[in-house]
Amino acid sequence: MILAGKTALVTGSGRGIGRAIAVELARRGANIVVNFFRRRKPAEETATMIRDAGGQAIVVRANVGNVQEVQRLVQQGAETFGSVDIFIGNAASGVLRSVLEQEVKAWEWTLNVNARSVLFGGQAAAQYMKENRWGRIIAISSIGSTRVLPEYSIVGISKAAIEAAVRYLAVELAPYGIICNTVSPGVVETEALDFFPSKDKIISTAKERTPAGRLVTPEEVARFVAFLCSDDAAMIVGQTIQLDGGYSITM
Repeated sequence: MILAGKTALVTGSGRGIGRAIAVELARRGANIVVNFFRRRKPAEETATMIRDAGGQAIVVRANVGNVQEVQRLVQQGAETFGSVDIFIGNAASGVLRSVLEQEVKAWEWTLNVNARSVLFGGQAAAQYMKENRWGRIIAISSIGSTRVLPEYSIVGISKAAIEAAVRYLAVELAPYGIICNTVSPGVVETEALDFFPSKDKIISTAKERTPAGRLVTPEEVARFVAFLCSDDAAMIVGQTIQLDGGYSITM
């Protein structure tokens, strides 16, 4: 197992893409820190899936948009398993309104949970990775970082910030053997889409425009993230990689 002995922390891993990543990394030998903020039951279900796959997991409640809490999350993972070798910035939230309807509170919430958590969570994890001269920081973005999508305004802005943060982390940390990248999936059918008023249209349009003829699955995102965690991907540094079946090139 290529990640045996490694510890991976996956923010927002109680469901969807985060859950799939956590379970896939566990299958490849990693210990997993499962993170949630509001709903413990789905996070515990993720931990059960990890243990059923033969892995070890702890479940930690933390609002990753709060710097002290994301630092505590990393510390708890390191105290339990001895280190944090992989930090996956997957947690996402946001207020779905047009840009002219957005408010300061929504800005702070969305940018903090989505982007600040990647910067300061990655920063906290890097102190352990530096000791081992090996680490991976991978964030999950979306096509909304570069394209304007309905209702997505402030979330798209936060995704652009994630990609920029990862590039800066990548340059500073690569000399220590810490590799940082961003994965930008296309439309992935998870519970997160339930919050979009135009969910059905989003899905149907994506299917029509995707050359591969179908949507990307959470499990496919997870397998690609696992590849980026491997030593085979060590020279992929600071990139935002589209994993969308060709959807982004047809928009």
